[in-house]
Amino acid sequence: MNSNTFRMPVAALVATGAVALLAAPPAFATGSAGSTGSHPGAGKASAVVLRTTLDVGLLNKTVHVPLKATLNEVSAPGDAAKTALTVTLDGVEGGQPVSVLRADVATSKATADADRAAAEANLAKARVHVPGLPLLSVIEVEKVTSKAVCEAGKKPVASSNVLGTVTVLGKKVTLSAGGPTKVEVPKVGLVSLELSATETTSTTAAATALRLKVSVNPLDLNVAEVDGEIVLAEARCESPAAPAPSASASKLPDVKPQTATTGGSQAGLAETGGGSLTPYVTGGALILLGFGAAALVVTRRGRAS
Repeated sequence: MNSNTFRMPVAALVATGAVALLAAPPAFATGSAGSTGSHPGAGKASAVVLRTTLDVGLLNKTVHVPLKATLNEVSAPGDAAKTALTVTLDGVEGGQPVSVLRADVATSKATADADRAAAEANLAKARVHVPGLPLLSVIEVEKVTSKAVCEAGKKPVASSNVLGTVTVLGKKVTLSAGGPTKVEVPKVGLVSLELSATETTSTTAAATALRLKVSVNPLDLNVAEVDGEIVLAEARCESPAAPAPSASASKLPDVKPQTATTGGSQAGLAETGGGSLTPYVTGGALILLGFGAAALVVTRRGRAS
């Protein structure tokens, strides 16, 4: 009885295992792929021909007037362009208008969409004045340009050029890329110029043809002091957002088929769900079933006796 009691669960376990083996589905590697729509955001771009940020001290500095002016400032998304040639300010020089900039050519353009953002500023035959110096230009340039381009998935590019002669406070100067150029005129003032500055990151670009630090203190005029900054031909851009990678683009790592070696040959069971070993596996399962059935018969005879 002890022996028969011990054999019954073993026989049942063997038979159950054989059935499970026969019922096991074939193994195979699968991969799912899908795509998600992406709508990248538009890039950004801006350009300006002239920007001033100056502080004007009137009447021996008893009155301070901020002098902020822009010429042909544009921005995108979309398309924008301006071609104004002059910018004039009122009320800072004895009530008379001041022509801050006059030029033969002054254009700015900015475009931006989902693929590309670009900005450009151009200035030619230009003269910049500040209050207190009606007859003397702070700077005169023949031609300056700046350009910035940001394309989706590419490195942004920025460039600027100063062509021809540059005159500061009536003096012709030679600009250096190694550092600022300073021009000082006694009883008039000091101007410091930085030439062709560009800057890029992984998603942005900026270019400025000329940046001037101005400190003018003309004597015996109704202007005590003019301090601040003047920027000529500036362009900036920001790259459009890159499209989100789709699921189909992100490939799953390759799954190698499970293999078994028999007599020097390999069967790709994982790839096909069966192979040269399938008959052996099936035959082994049938034998196990036979053993299980025989065990049950022996058990039943033992009980009957």
